[in-house]
Amino acid sequence: MKVLLLSAYHAQSHAQWARGLAENLEGIEVDIRALPPRHFPWRVRGNALSFAADPSFDAAEYEALLVTSMVDLATLRGLRPELCQLPTVVYFHENQAVYPLKESRDRAHYIITNLYTAMAADRVIFNSPYNLRTFFEGTETFLKKMPDGVPEDALDSLKERAQVLPVPLPDALFDPGAPLPSEPDPRRPLRLVWNHRWEHDKDPRVFFEALFALDAQNVAFRLVVLGQRFRNAPPIFAEARQRLAHRIDHFGYAEHRADYLRWLRGDDVVVSTARHEFQGLAVQEAVALGCRPLLPDRLAYPDFFDARWLYLSHDDHQTQRNALVEALKPLLNDPEGARKSSPPDLSSLRWGQKRWDYTQLLKSLN
Repeated sequence: MKVLLLSAYHAQSHAQWARGLAENLEGIEVDIRALPPRHFPWRVRGNALSFAADPSFDAAEYEALLVTSMVDLATLRGLRPELCQLPTVVYFHENQAVYPLKESRDRAHYIITNLYTAMAADRVIFNSPYNLRTFFEGTETFLKKMPDGVPEDALDSLKERAQVLPVPLPDALFDPGAPLPSEPDPRRPLRLVWNHRWEHDKDPRVFFEALFALDAQNVAFRLVVLGQRFRNAPPIFAEARQRLAHRIDHFGYAEHRADYLRWLRGDDVVVSTARHEFQGLAVQEAVALGCRPLLPDRLAYPDFFDARWLYLSHDDHQTQRNALVEALKPLLNDPEGARKSSPPDLSSLRWGQKRWDYTQLLKSLN
């Protein structure tokens, strides 16, 4: 079986998922066509034009089409009608309906494009229950604001075609034969890691301000900051690098994945303060490598982690910062006790466990 995969905004997590499909599905060849992850508004609006003009693929060579949710599938099928002959799956790494319309005048276009893409597909897959739920809740709210012409059952058949199938984690993360760091002194300070994108939706200000408060109280900890940095990184990163210099073991993007994984293997606690997260691959990779998670009890995190790994979520910035301080303090004051707790078992998310689900999904289209 040969499948054409179209990825309209090929960010790191999307690329990892696509490579995983190409490398792990037996009896299925996945042919990837992707657009670079830049110029977001243009990618959302213009990807159908870009893919329609791509001469490198011929629909007649494939038995199924797999697209990410950023692909404007309805428009693309109009521009390349031969693609209508291929049974199609759309995969939602994220959805646009979860964001308030007031955040951007383009938001309505993003939501309707997501909706039309889902309606044009035969199967609609989400990476978490949270993603699925917020897509339908947000889309229903959006449609209720329209003046007229919206069918009452607009989403009914779509719900019947929807299911959850997370992005799998690489099997190598769970390899017991992988080299491990030497056993740390159980009394040494815990090493905290931030391994998220350097963007405002990950709320780094809450994270670093909590660390400033702990530092002022002379609570011991070490710090590793990883994650992808963009041109306009929030200024709190530069401030943190200066104010927490005496705590830092590493600060900056790891250019090579081997270095990135090596840092995660040596860390104790992975922390998130995210305001938008649809699965949380960065956290899940860190946990698979032995980190204990400390996560807000919102977004997709409760779908994958028990309450013991979650701290109270608040909309107010100051209250959220204080909640994180109170969640971190008992761990940092008892590093030996914290290290005795085993991290959650995420082996059910590895490719070895999810390969069959993806294979059956695609072969069922044939």
